[in-house]
Amino acid sequence: MALASPVDYAGTITSSQRQLSSVMPRCNGLRCTIGYGNKSRAGGHLVVRAMSMDRLKLDFSNPNWKNQFQEDFDRRFSLPHLTDIIDVESRPTTFSLKSRTPLENVDGSLEESWNGYVNDDDRALLKVIKFASPTSAGAECIDPDCSWVEQWVHRAGPRKQIYFEPQCVKAGIVTCGRLCPGLNDVIRQIVLTLEKYGVKNIVGIQHGFRGFFEDHLAEVPLNRHVVQNINLAGGSFLGVSRGGASISDIVDSIQACTCNSGQEA
Repeated sequence: MALASPVDYAGTITSSQRQLSSVMPRCNGLRCTIGYGNKSRAGGHLVVRAMSMDRLKLDFSNPNWKNQFQEDFDRRFSLPHLTDIIDVESRPTTFSLKSRTPLENVDGSLEESWNGYVNDDDRALLKVIKFASPTSAGAECIDPDCSWVEQWVHRAGPRKQIYFEPQCVKAGIVTCGRLCPGLNDVIRQIVLTLEKYGVKNIVGIQHGFRGFFEDHLAEVPLNRHVVQNINLAGGSFLGVSRGGASISDIVDSIQACTCNSGQEA
């Protein structure tokens, strides 16, 4: 059963990040958002907002079932903005628009209103196919008649404002679990996009979570030259692994790496 509203959990953060899991509620079947009370880290007051991810049981004989579905969908997939969770200042984006082509008018002149950035309130349809029948190939229906119901989600893309300093960022990329098609494409595109923002310190973590705490698995420096053609190969350029991860060791490794480099993780 879906919750009528988010559930807040408050706990105190101890001096060691290893104790973080001890103050967090279990989020089985819930989507948990972790932040700090009054949007500040200084107070050490952790707030976890949990929202049920279970779908609402609908009565399709009710003429208003579509409205109920959309309200439940919006509630479950309404994402908080970063500034709703922590106190952080924005800055003008460093994203390079050189690779994004401006719109052209009929006469070939550039569209003056074009800016290349995405508005925070933009939405995109989650599903764009209206199936005529549940027996249609690949049909995903909400009700037995495959009725069309709009499901809107946040649109991805570069914003005019960002909330990090690219020169202070150390970005780590890790692939965990099983292999799946397109992993190398994802790694490649993350690196290329980070560089468009001006992030220079990009590393790959080898063999899944093991790369965080096994000393012989060193970080792999990444840039556009390293990843240029990895999309032509299968598997994962960084390697993967399953299980055996110690959360406290992973957190300690990230914290030590961040402190030593003096950069934001």
